[in-house]
Amino acid sequence: MQLGSLQEIIDRYIHDGQSVALEGFTHLIPFAAGHEILRQQKRDLHLIRMTPDLIYDQLIGAGCARELTFSWGGNPGVGSLHRLRDAVENDWPRPLTIHEHSHAGMAAAYTAGAARLPFGMLRGYVATHLSDVNPQIREVRCPYTNEMIATVPAINPDVTVLHAQAADHQGNILIRGIVGAQKEAALAATTLIVTVEEIVESLAAPMNAIVLPHWFVTHVTTLFTWLGMRLPATASGSLSG
Repeated sequence: MQLGSLQEIIDRYIHDGQSVALEGFTHLIPFAAGHEILRQQKRDLHLIRMTPDLIYDQLIGAGCARELTFSWGGNPGVGSLHRLRDAVENDWPRPLTIHEHSHAGMAAAYTAGAARLPFGMLRGYVATHLSDVNPQIREVRCPYTNEMIATVPAINPDVTVLHAQAADHQGNILIRGIVGAQKEAALAATTLIVTVEEIVESLAAPMNAIVLPHWFVTHVTTLFTWLGMRLPATASGSLSG
């Protein structure tokens, strides 16, 4: 583990033109990392997120995004995302390409990415009109039942950014609360950055808790002491950053 800062980590691992997923719901939204991306004025990002909310609205409004893959854009407490609407309807502050999915479609795409499969499958899109606005949605015929099944391309972000409650000194991550697609988004990524609230001696994870093992994690930073961690040379080369 090496000393660092969130500013240094974002500068080192997130670059113009990359695909970036900031995943997590409610208390696990990685606002600090998102605001650092905004401060550093990263550009031409392909943003990926289930339920893009205020942090993505800010990034879009600041001109950081060229593309958005998402399911349901809005915020329950605030309502419509005005900068997202401006980008789609008025090309302001710049045009934004969108790939719209349902939550189930995004989950299937993340799961396929985590498994390193080329696409995910689901029945929910069959006989709907979502493919009219998202040409990435296609169909395959099942070789066993002969039925048609909808497909979505796998999501493999260049960088996934998560927020979690704790990490231990080895870099294992404990996530409590509404997890959503964080685990799948983490395993699908080339680089994984996690901000945590504290570094602890032992995670003391209860049964069925979500624990991301350290060999998947590229860098950990706490929001208080700014600790960073690099993968060992023996870890997967695709995640070594």
